[in-house]
Amino acid sequence: MIKSIAVDMDNVLADIESHSIAWYEKEYNIKILKKNIAGIPEEEIFPMKEAFRKFLFTPGIFSTAPIVHGAVNGLLNLATKYKIYIVSAAMEFPLSLLEKKNWLSVNFPFISWRNIIFCGDKSVIQADYLIDDHCKNLDVFKGKAILFTASHNLNIKHHLRLNNWDEVIKYFKNEP
Repeated sequence: MIKSIAVDMDNVLADIESHSIAWYEKEYNIKILKKNIAGIPEEEIFPMKEAFRKFLFTPGIFSTAPIVHGAVNGLLNLATKYKIYIVSAAMEFPLSLLEKKNWLSVNFPFISWRNIIFCGDKSVIQADYLIDDHCKNLDVFKGKAILFTASHNLNIKHHLRLNNWDEVIKYFKNEP
């Protein structure tokens, strides 16, 4: 039986962190250094606290996000041995639904629309593995939870952590 991997979008496939910092710097003309946001929750990284939610509701934000380094090669590699599902808790941000679907079509055309799941709560996801950058999703997952490193989760210690796509590929090469 082929095992399945559910893969989060934001900060795992789409580099929302760098994208939000670039947007903030352009919008408010205030420089944000990555070293200064290490371990800080995403919604608190900007001096203007309401800015992160404004960013998430800005048209075009999700469709213009850069790809996390190594993500395309990583998913292509995993897809040779595993069933891949893209899972995003996108319902809170209605603009993101079509933008994320289109972004996946452009950047990951080898992922079928049948393997894309937009939801409000990832506790309903059933797969063998979940790769995500948020503990709120990993803590309720019933399979093997894998924390993908992002600035906001650097202080988290209670999940298996993989820092980048090279580490993801290496990890899954050793999985049965």
